[in-house]
Amino acid sequence: MFAIIVGTHGLFAKELVRSCEMICGEQKNVRAVTLVPGEGPDDVVKKYEEAIKELDCSGGVLFLNDLFGGSPYNAACRLVIANEAYGIVTGVNLPMLIEMCSAQMMDEGLSIQELMEKAAEAGKSGMQFFHASQIADDDEEEDDL
Repeated sequence: MFAIIVGTHGLFAKELVRSCEMICGEQKNVRAVTLVPGEGPDDVVKKYEEAIKELDCSGGVLFLNDLFGGSPYNAACRLVIANEAYGIVTGVNLPMLIEMCSAQMMDEGLSIQELMEKAAEAGKSGMQFFHASQIADDDEEEDDL
């Protein structure tokens, strides 16, 4: 099984995990790590290391970070560089986390690279657009009938 660590600025990670659990139920192999004011990358590395000790990481660790180049990302890089079973995806969102929790339960034996690709695709496909003009166009088409 692979572990999921959501690492973000502020309390975003905790709330994202809580939101995921509202939809998917309790997640036992997922941890939220936060960077709060007054902390730096060294503090986040320690939090990541603590989370890794608590989780089943036999299938690797997938770090889902909020921002490329931010302190939670940079801290994760320090761990990922030393372990080929670890990977990072930035731009974490709820669809991405839900998909990864689902992949955890399915335990298809995917490599960390495959999981990273799946996470990125879920994050992208979870983004949709809607504008009032779409409704107006649909209404006009109905009037023409």
